[in-house]
Amino acid sequence: MQPTIVDSHCHLDFPDFDAERPDVIARAVEAGVERMVTICTRLRLEPQVRAIAEAHAPVFYAAGTHPMSAADEPLATVDELIAMAKHPKFVGIGETGLDYHYTADSAEIQKQSLRIHVAAARETKLPLIIHSRAADDDMAAILANEYANGAFTCVMHCFSSSPALARKMLDLDFYLSMSGIATFPKSVEVRDIFAAAAKDRILVETDSPYLAPKPHRGKRNEPAYTAYTAAVGAEVMGMDYAEFAAQTTANFDRLFWKAKA
Repeated sequence: MQPTIVDSHCHLDFPDFDAERPDVIARAVEAGVERMVTICTRLRLEPQVRAIAEAHAPVFYAAGTHPMSAADEPLATVDELIAMAKHPKFVGIGETGLDYHYTADSAEIQKQSLRIHVAAARETKLPLIIHSRAADDDMAAILANEYANGAFTCVMHCFSSSPALARKMLDLDFYLSMSGIATFPKSVEVRDIFAAAAKDRILVETDSPYLAPKPHRGKRNEPAYTAYTAAVGAEVMGMDYAEFAAQTTANFDRLFWKAKA
């Protein structure tokens, strides 16, 4: 039997998939991607994202305010996120986080939004889904301080930040998620970070429609392509594909407990 894997982070509601969403999901299942988590990045779009999860058995969902949208969207409330989390297919809080690459001018509102999402994750016991770019110091400080105020679980999605941030997150027993970036020839540091990480703290994802792995780099990504990233992940971690698939699936089930098969 084909080893099964999980795409822990994709964006099936994006218009890139409007013309063939059921086919995209079917191709993923055919490629061995037994489950996928589609991420809502603006809370006003939560009903549309929820509908996709409700319509397709392999699809679960999470919702939050993306840091690049934090200044343009109404600030989420803890109660609002907790209410959404009552849905049986709602499995994570986010994505949230900090992004200073393009939106450093909204750093303060991003921090405020992040702390709200942390509080909701702590309250619901659902994993926090973090986007972090060009904000390593603030990210490490906020998450460590918040964790000291009360434990929560967390995945650093599409991890491509510094080895120092990776170590700090792993020290908190957080998870790192490997995306198609790890398949790019120049991503040696990213591969080294994952090679040094504990095997029980690794997930795989596509972040589709973005960041398609080799051999599809530069094209639209889709959940089926998780298999290409997982093949590289297995090589990096010194495991065969079936072992890596089983390990990352077990990791996903531990973290995203509401989506456990």
